[in-house]
Amino acid sequence: MNDGTGPVVTRFAPSPTGFLHIGGARTALFNWLFAQHHGGVFRLRIEDTDRKRSTPEAIAAILDGLTWLGLRWDDEVVYQYARAARHAQAARRLLAEGRAYPCYCSPEELEEMRKRARAEGRTKLYDGRWRDRDPSEAPAGVAPVIRFKAPQEGETAINDLVQGRVTVANAQLDDMVLLRADGSPTYMLSVVIDDYDMTITHVIRGDDHLTNAFRQTQLFRALGWEPPAFAHIPLIHGPDGAKLSKRHGALGVEAYREMGYLPEAMRNYLLRLGWAHGDEETISTDQAIAWFDLDGVGRSPARFDFAKLDNLNGHYIRERDDASLAAEVAPRLEALLGRPLDAAARRRLEAGMPGLKPRAKTLVDLAENARFYVAPRPLEVTPEAEKLLSDEARQRLARLAPRLRALPDWDEAVLEAAVRGFAEDEGGKLGQVAQPLRAALSGSKTSPGIFEIMVVLGREETLERIADQQDPANPRT
Repeated sequence: MNDGTGPVVTRFAPSPTGFLHIGGARTALFNWLFAQHHGGVFRLRIEDTDRKRSTPEAIAAILDGLTWLGLRWDDEVVYQYARAARHAQAARRLLAEGRAYPCYCSPEELEEMRKRARAEGRTKLYDGRWRDRDPSEAPAGVAPVIRFKAPQEGETAINDLVQGRVTVANAQLDDMVLLRADGSPTYMLSVVIDDYDMTITHVIRGDDHLTNAFRQTQLFRALGWEPPAFAHIPLIHGPDGAKLSKRHGALGVEAYREMGYLPEAMRNYLLRLGWAHGDEETISTDQAIAWFDLDGVGRSPARFDFAKLDNLNGHYIRERDDASLAAEVAPRLEALLGRPLDAAARRRLEAGMPGLKPRAKTLVDLAENARFYVAPRPLEVTPEAEKLLSDEARQRLARLAPRLRALPDWDEAVLEAAVRGFAEDEGGKLGQVAQPLRAALSGSKTSPGIFEIMVVLGREETLERIADQQDPANPRT
């Protein structure tokens, strides 16, 4: 109940009929941020009344997705279906008070009504024929539905915190079903009862629910309760302005996780889909909590843009500490290699992060770029890198190896001085040594700095990778 004296209470109320899609994740984020900003409570309700389509797998995906995004809910999860008896009780109360009535229409009668209404261009599909009839006229053996006796005159108004004041003529809304013929409550009834019992003060959701808000407002008032404040957010569109589809990015949160996006980047990106604070683009979660309020939500649909998401994710990859990133990337590398990483590989992976982070937009990029650090010997060399490893280049690396082994220290400055000195002694340029060396150590033409790579690999691994190139047909193992 929203009596204006208690804390702000928001809720995220997904239906578990599929994955947690990106629009739902944004709705959850806005609710979470609004509650955090106002020192309130964020609750989670699983609206599982559609028993045929609700699945345990979908529920698990929703919970996992919210947890990965860092949107922790307060209190226990509420499962709507478990509260069906409470919902039905409220409907029977309305029936007893004359605010609801039994309807005995057959499916055939209802279909005929709908056809006629659509043909006449009317939005009100049910004609109210049982609204004032005596139940004694009911056909024998027919279990009725219970319909809400909606107001027929005047209008229902909502002072929406995003859309402003919006109204609908009551004559346009028909008498919705509260209880089905089998006694089960409908979604519209269940939502109202749950929002009241969970003391929800603010309902923040997509603007595709705006019509529902009018019906729910009527139901709240019929029950003698104050409706919560509503805030209906414009939906997300693709870059072309069309409704968001899978080709635009209408995927499950788990898909973004698999594609290598960080949760902090997803929070920042979803925040900017329809909300703004000046020209700020990169907004930390702490800053978002401090700034977020509903007056920053726009009235136009936001446009999903993978390029912007990639850029943000690259920023947060660079911001992450090396140990955390290595822990994120390690399982991906193990999947790529088909084998677990040993302790030495994990140490190299973490040590290599400073040189790898600036080049990566996603964890997928990062894992692919880090692969050479942890790959088993002999290292797989790309065709482009293979061209750098001519017989002459291999012989040159063989002459370099004893100098590297004899170095008293193994740091970038010492290594660079040694390789430059060797190149001068060979009468060539640094690139004639460094490029084949890069190919031998990384298996690629492109990589972080060669001297950084040597430090990360360490003396023995560096020398062994060089040695592997001396006789490619029979490499050392």
